[in-house]
Amino acid sequence: MTQVLAVVGGGDLGLHAVLAGEALREAAGRRNQPLDLELRGKGVPGTALSAGAIARADAVLLVGEGDLDEGRFGAMRRARIRIEDVLTDAHAVLDRFLGGAGEAAAATDGAPSGRRRIVAITSCPTGIAHTFMAAEGIQAAAEALGYAVRVETQGSVGARDALTAEEIAAADLVLIAADTGVDRTRFAGKRLYATNTKAAIRDGKGLLATAFAEAQRQPDAGTTAADGSARPAAAEEKKAGAYKHLMTGVSFMLPFVVAGGLLIALAFAVGGIDAMKPDHAGTLGFALGEIGAKAAFALIVPVLAGYIAFSMADRPGIAPGMIGGMLAANLQAGFLGGIAAGFIAGTTTAFLNRHIRLHRNLEGLKPVLILPLLATAVTGLLMVYVVGVPVAAILAALTDWLRSMQGASAVVLGLVLGGMMAVDMGGPVNKAAYASAAALIASGITAPMAAVMIGGMTPPLGIALATRLFPGRFSQAEREAGGAAAVLGAAFITEGAIPFAAADPLRVIPAMVAGSALAGAVALSLGVELKVPHGGLFVLPIPNAVTNVPGALIALVVGTFVTGLLVGLLKTRAA
Repeated sequence: MTQVLAVVGGGDLGLHAVLAGEALREAAGRRNQPLDLELRGKGVPGTALSAGAIARADAVLLVGEGDLDEGRFGAMRRARIRIEDVLTDAHAVLDRFLGGAGEAAAATDGAPSGRRRIVAITSCPTGIAHTFMAAEGIQAAAEALGYAVRVETQGSVGARDALTAEEIAAADLVLIAADTGVDRTRFAGKRLYATNTKAAIRDGKGLLATAFAEAQRQPDAGTTAADGSARPAAAEEKKAGAYKHLMTGVSFMLPFVVAGGLLIALAFAVGGIDAMKPDHAGTLGFALGEIGAKAAFALIVPVLAGYIAFSMADRPGIAPGMIGGMLAANLQAGFLGGIAAGFIAGTTTAFLNRHIRLHRNLEGLKPVLILPLLATAVTGLLMVYVVGVPVAAILAALTDWLRSMQGASAVVLGLVLGGMMAVDMGGPVNKAAYASAAALIASGITAPMAAVMIGGMTPPLGIALATRLFPGRFSQAEREAGGAAAVLGAAFITEGAIPFAAADPLRVIPAMVAGSALAGAVALSLGVELKVPHGGLFVLPIPNAVTNVPGALIALVVGTFVTGLLVGLLKTRAA
């Protein structure tokens, strides 16, 4: 085993040297790693390394500043570390040093020593705005604090700038800022901190400080769960809550809703309103309808349930969740049954994984045999005998109520859904309205999605209009940003209004809520329906994707004008 020396210099802060030395002793003791220690600093009792200890040693760790009498160690492998890094996480420092990575490697290749390295992952349910805003927040904060950082964004088109194994191995901290579940298999043995995207967007520097202070070491590769992934600590899992699990399922579900809805719309465009009837079998319209309705839409509820369970219990939860979701679909329980199946499967799988203990030679049977079998049986039986029928009745009642909404009741629903989209612009309230409307598409209820999308487009479009109608109310930078907000609004990215709302929330947010609520109410009162959950203005030209296109445009124009007018009237002049 490698014999290690450590010399800790605290200068005038001798207490720091003592604390760092004790941290290194404790870290070495946990690894049964021989360590001879010398402390230097004001008020520190002499603990000089003996000549015999130096002769036996293979490597030396130089901690802190000042005269550490480095010449004693000749050509011995060494690394110079900041004392703050040892006090933050002595375990990580020692691991990197023993592995010849991290600061040890930095000291030998001429790179600045002690520079902290961060790898991060950002992700949001739709994988569009919050994903990249969070990445920018982390990158800006790390650069300002002098940290090296690499961010992988798990967006709508998959992972971009994927982290390499070498970057992860050299990192001092793994930071996950995500509103969906993220696979942590790659991070076994690393210090990891998980939060949501909003924390990274609002206060990147504060997030990094918190992350370094509160990060928890993931289980080593040899001690991971039976599914082969490193699970988060129980406290962290509790903090994630049901919302994050639900948003993970919604995130994976959305591509199926988009593809299925557009294919069905195209089927009607090609073959007419009767394109999907059996007597049109063999035609292009019928084929497109089959793909959209009987393939893509048939998978919506199983995928929703499967990935809720995945977020709760990792890969062993996918099979029980998807099978429970398929049962929900077959029992006509729809997306509500899928949500129930996902949480039942995730909870059951996680419980069984924690409490079933096997000999290590049989542990490999858990993820491929025991957990899928038992969790699927429990989930399926509960869906068939307990949950499925009452949830199907609830969904049927909800569907009948929504389809019967006319006049004032439709206006009220539009007001509520449209207003929710502008309350927090991508936050929990916004996502709750969006996820509900997107899931209802699978049950053939497409009007709420119209209120949601038009209400979500209104805030950035209204802000852009306000910067043109009332330029004196905005700074030069805000007027320039108005153009970008208009583009984002046209693409149904509500987050384009966030910078303006953050700068003046008490005036801007109420104005946006009023405009979005009115837009949603007008849309539903005019009978607008939307068969796809995203796309903004770009889906309007697609035949049958939107019912009553003129009504949709009227609602959008009215909401945008009201938002722009109220923002301009409520805001004070720019300084």
